Amino acid sequence: MGAPLSTWPWENFGVFKYVLYGPFAGKVMYDMLYEKEKDFKFSWCLCLLILCGLRGFLYVLWSSYSNMFFLTRNRQILKQGVDFKQVDKEWDWDNFLILQAIVSYMAYYMFPFLQNLPLWNMKGVIAALIFHVGISEPLYYLVHRKFHGNYLFTNYHSLHHSSPVPQSFTAGNGTVLEHLFLSLVIGIPILGASFIGYGSISLIYGYILIFDFLRCLGHCNVEIVPYRIFKTFPFIRYLIYTPTYHSLHHTEMDSNFCLFMPLFDALGNTVNTKSWELHESLSKGNCSRVPDFVFLAHIVDVTSSMHVQFGLRSFASLPFTTRFFLIPLFPIPVISLLAMWLWSKTFLLSFYYLKDRLHQTWVVPRCGFQYFLPFATEGINNHIEKAILTADKIGVKVISLAALNKNESLNGGGKLFVDKYPNLRVRVVHGNTLTAAVILDEIPKDAKEVFLTGATSKLGRAIALYLCRNKVKVLMLTLSTDRFKKIQKEAPQQYQSYLVQVTKYQAAQHCKTWIVGKWITPREQNWAPRGTHFHQFVVPPIFGFRRDCTYGDLAAMRLPEDVEGLGCCEYTMDRGVVHACHAGGVVHSLEGWTHHEVGAIDVDRIDVVWKAALKHGLTPVSSGSTAKPNII
Repeated sequence: MGAPLSTWPWENFGVFKYVLYGPFAGKVMYDMLYEKEKDFKFSWCLCLLILCGLRGFLYVLWSSYSNMFFLTRNRQILKQGVDFKQVDKEWDWDNFLILQAIVSYMAYYMFPFLQNLPLWNMKGVIAALIFHVGISEPLYYLVHRKFHGNYLFTNYHSLHHSSPVPQSFTAGNGTVLEHLFLSLVIGIPILGASFIGYGSISLIYGYILIFDFLRCLGHCNVEIVPYRIFKTFPFIRYLIYTPTYHSLHHTEMDSNFCLFMPLFDALGNTVNTKSWELHESLSKGNCSRVPDFVFLAHIVDVTSSMHVQFGLRSFASLPFTTRFFLIPLFPIPVISLLAMWLWSKTFLLSFYYLKDRLHQTWVVPRCGFQYFLPFATEGINNHIEKAILTADKIGVKVISLAALNKNESLNGGGKLFVDKYPNLRVRVVHGNTLTAAVILDEIPKDAKEVFLTGATSKLGRAIALYLCRNKVKVLMLTLSTDRFKKIQKEAPQQYQSYLVQVTKYQAAQHCKTWIVGKWITPREQNWAPRGTHFHQFVVPPIFGFRRDCTYGDLAAMRLPEDVEGLGCCEYTMDRGVVHACHAGGVVHSLEGWTHHEVGAIDVDRIDVVWKAALKHGLTPVSSGSTAKPNII
């Protein structure tokens, strides 16, 4: 049993907690239908609903800004990133909005002077400011220090401080007791100004939204307040806090207790001595760290482009699926994509730390369908080339190319850039060696025959050569005899007979192991016998049409447990899981290999890369791992 007022009454409601707004909406509907003579636009319930919506949107906007790493990376205060634990812990950050809506509704009927307020009263602004500075600020300072006592901190305030990286949602993440007290702090200036006859609807909206804005500012983890202001006008540093100032309270917890005005910390002798020096350093914007590894991703489609941390953080922390709430938001990513195309920049999407090395995901502002347009090839390659040259310039060690960014027809698996710039210091990696190893690991040990589509692609060739060396018969579906013979000649003489060219799907009607590297229709899947398992490395994945067969996922690996700061899912992958080509770049970086991995896959390195991945704690998602792929 927890301490009183330490848990929310609707803690277990999930999304159904929003039903608690129902009575307010019902009252608004009632007024609309039956109180026509009433001046409806000043309905208190309607004001509360609009205010809650605006407040929630404000917190979301601040969260979006904080996670726009392409804008904020040079001014990030704490560098470790928001992980899944923090996202889950702050999932119900908006509980306080429901609480304060209920409290506000009760206050409206408890205090008659809140009724029939005018729309605007300038005197109310001055009065609210006096009440805020004279009562709310010192009251918050004193009580906040009490919350850092043993009992109150352990039972109430520790939840707020359990988030390692302050975000706007951290500001709302607290216990019932904390937010009841905060409701009082917010209410004093509004009630005070209204009691003396200077209250207004504008004052309620304005004060509460400014209050939330400043709370989000302090928790945003991005220093945006210029130090020059404090240098020119030193007294201002005591009138308004900065994100740096408040972040020191979260990291050290024995100083900087003020609400918004450090003046009260100065009066209480609780100003952190590092506050001004650290603020000056961060506000110069030279605090970014050069990543060791970059994964150059691309947008799959417009809808999936919303699956980013600077969109909806909670949505990005789950595997991507198309949801109904994305439909009305559709114009936003369309406009954003157009802006990105015009700006022609590669954007930093996310980052995490592994083995104390910084790994970042950059994105090329091009949608998946564009990669299949012949006239777009040059433009896409120009974007990829700029990203590689930027990475080389700033000192990145390894850059790995996502699926379509290394398309053979686009740039030969990255070979185009390595040939064009032979003196690159950054290593360009397509990651397909590990992708091949993951696919091979999924194939049953006792398999004697497999059917392979996309057989002459980079991955298809490597898989076929690896399997034939292990005396597995490979039915290679291809109409090009020249390509088939070229691959067959690469196999040792004694194993060449294990590679068999087929030109029709009918040839695989008795084979239960299909490896799909080229899109196949439901009609073509019908040639597979009952019980077939479809392994696949085709993008996008094939539809699971056959109920009497099983379908594998795209090749992927789970990152080690010691990964830090990872708070978003990679497209449809589970938490902590990345595509095998991404993992291949990670391994390349961790091993410190100095060669480029571009062009054709070196079959002899499949086992080497596989062992290295397992050594560093990466694990295949769909099967158990051994020292080598299961096929051996």
